[in-house]
Amino acid sequence: MNLAQLLARSARVFPGRAAVALGAREVYSYGELFHRVAAIAGALRSAVGGCGLQPGDRVALFMANCPEYLELLYGIWHAGLVAVPINNKLHPREVAFILESSAASLLFVAGDRSAAAPMWSDSTPGLRVVSVDEPAYRQLASVAPIDVVARAPDDLAWLFYTSGTTGRPKGVMLSQRNLLAMTLCYFTDVDQATGADSIVYAAPMSHGAGMYNFAHVLVGARHVVPESGGFDVAEIMALSRHYRQVSLFAAPTMVHRLVEHVAEHGVDCSGIKTLVYGGGPMYLEDIRRALAVLGDRLVQIYGQGESPMTITALARQHLADRAHPRYRQRLLSVGVAHSVVEVMVAAADGQPLPVGSAGEVLVRGETVMLGYWRDAEATAATLRDGWLHTGDVGVLDDDGFLTLKDRSKDVIISGGANIYPREVEEVLLRHAAVAEVSVVGRPSAEWGEDVVAFVVCRPAMLAANAELDQLCLESIARFKRPEDYIFVAALPKNNYGKVLKSELRRHWKVIGED
Repeated sequence: MNLAQLLARSARVFPGRAAVALGAREVYSYGELFHRVAAIAGALRSAVGGCGLQPGDRVALFMANCPEYLELLYGIWHAGLVAVPINNKLHPREVAFILESSAASLLFVAGDRSAAAPMWSDSTPGLRVVSVDEPAYRQLASVAPIDVVARAPDDLAWLFYTSGTTGRPKGVMLSQRNLLAMTLCYFTDVDQATGADSIVYAAPMSHGAGMYNFAHVLVGARHVVPESGGFDVAEIMALSRHYRQVSLFAAPTMVHRLVEHVAEHGVDCSGIKTLVYGGGPMYLEDIRRALAVLGDRLVQIYGQGESPMTITALARQHLADRAHPRYRQRLLSVGVAHSVVEVMVAAADGQPLPVGSAGEVLVRGETVMLGYWRDAEATAATLRDGWLHTGDVGVLDDDGFLTLKDRSKDVIISGGANIYPREVEEVLLRHAAVAEVSVVGRPSAEWGEDVVAFVVCRPAMLAANAELDQLCLESIARFKRPEDYIFVAALPKNNYGKVLKSELRRHWKVIGED
């Protein structure tokens, strides 16, 4: 079982069909894409004039969305290697940690991200860095092609780094089997993709949006990278008018911007076939407005890196069933379990709770990760008795719809990106004047949540906002930097000395009441 066979199959059946486009410009047909992928795989494996990599070796990608992303992913799998896609917004030092942890042999970069290549080469022995903008990359596609390398179902395919509650990134190990099961779930629970569709990569291909490539490769659909490389509302609407049958994955903040644009300008949105949203809470009034403006084109999914894109789904028909007596409750939910997983709400001891009771959301099935890369302790804590413990708190109703109540891991979701407070806190504590700090999320109409830091300074010392900002910019990605610093005399704590973040969040309610 090798995911690269999905592309090989479509290239045989639909060789002349458009496969990759940059904006409105067609780049490769399926036949051309497969030939490039097979040649890149040959270059990755060849010991003579190539990279000489062996099955199971890790290859990292640190790039914004671009046509090369898709051919590199499939070139990696075609060669029997493991893809390590890295969030292109991360700080170079965060990238260095991932490269060292994964023991990546090769890193592909694009644009200004190649500037940090010397630092990565020095910190990761044996690492080779290749820019897709340089002639050396173009030469890869001229190497003799090789056949798809056979892989076992449980062989590692995708190593996805997601920070834990301690702030230390963990590598989620996703197998060939995990990703194939996720792909089949797309057809049963999300959307019926066809060869006439075009999937637009407006969200990072290093994350969930990129994982939806498999379903669209399988049916020979077109893969469109916006010329901007990201989410520009006017550009997305223009592409939907050009291709006429467009699907895309978007974070709630992106959906909000799209809705406001369509409503304000009266833009025709009939070219959007399916808009899948997830990665953060969609508030009731927001989803109602989205349905009113865009029509019945939306599907919600709830997943984690540990069970990618596949815990629950709120299908198009559920969002459209306005006559259902529990329609409002369903809009507030994240839907029902995906076809290949079981979802349970459990007590602290792992035992199932009755319908209507709040507890931790547990998942088991074909999409659940193999474990965390070289972290047996974290794996044992998260995978217990065959179940993935998500750390999220939820409630199941009689019909199997899951409603999330809280995130026990205190993760902040801003613009669809996960931000882990401990990581930010550790950076801020480096300032000589900072005695204590606690980071929480503040509701934001635009981003879902903003990062806010409550700071306690040492006696007779002060910490300027600009100084704290600079600390963050030197160590972590810009999007993780707090939007606001609130200086307090002390942090609220329980009898055990644990900071009560629930009390800090009450700050917004008090302000609202005032």
